[in-house]
Amino acid sequence: MQYVMDVLFRWGHIVFGVTWIGLLYYFNFVQTEYVKEAEDSAKADVMQKLAPRALWWFRWAALFTFLTGLILIWFITSEAPRFSLGISFGVLMGTIMMLNVWGIIWPNQKIVIGLSSGDKAKAAPKAGLASRTNTLLSLPMLYFMIASAHATPAINGGLWSGEGDLAVSMTGFIVGLIIIAAIQANALWGKMNGAIQSVNAVITSSIVLTVIMAIVTSAL
Repeated sequence: MQYVMDVLFRWGHIVFGVTWIGLLYYFNFVQTEYVKEAEDSAKADVMQKLAPRALWWFRWAALFTFLTGLILIWFITSEAPRFSLGISFGVLMGTIMMLNVWGIIWPNQKIVIGLSSGDKAKAAPKAGLASRTNTLLSLPMLYFMIASAHATPAINGGLWSGEGDLAVSMTGFIVGLIIIAAIQANALWGKMNGAIQSVNAVITSSIVLTVIMAIVTSAL
């Protein structure tokens, strides 16, 4: 029975995750760029009819991706309490991304699309910055989720319960935390910078961040 539940929740985690990240990329790569060029009537139609529907699926997919992930962590640690540094970073980035959705993106997008009162001129940049931050974090997060299941413990940064070469590097752990914290600090108190401002820039930066985090995890 536990095996069946494990498979079902892994399947659910992937389904919700595909929905969430797919809509994240839709907002950043398609809708935002379209709205920049669209006529005022088309923009109004997007905000009134399309955006609320897409945001509904977006925020709930984020939440259920997170919840099914928590259940999977419970399955993993109950079967064998051997958690890798890589999956730790993946879980941390995924949790931050979910909190950004519900704590920053959705409250500010409600103002932008007219569901809540507030200053649209201030709300839109806040939502946009958090959304671009999530896009930046998405590729390294996905890398760690995949590597945790298919790569060796060494590639995953070692195991928290491991010894010797299999032990987690505290240097890698601290450096990784600093990088992630700096990125999220910019989402909370910073501004849209050149590394994430355009579609090409955020894709490139996300790939670079994935490489950096992979090196931090496996080499430090």
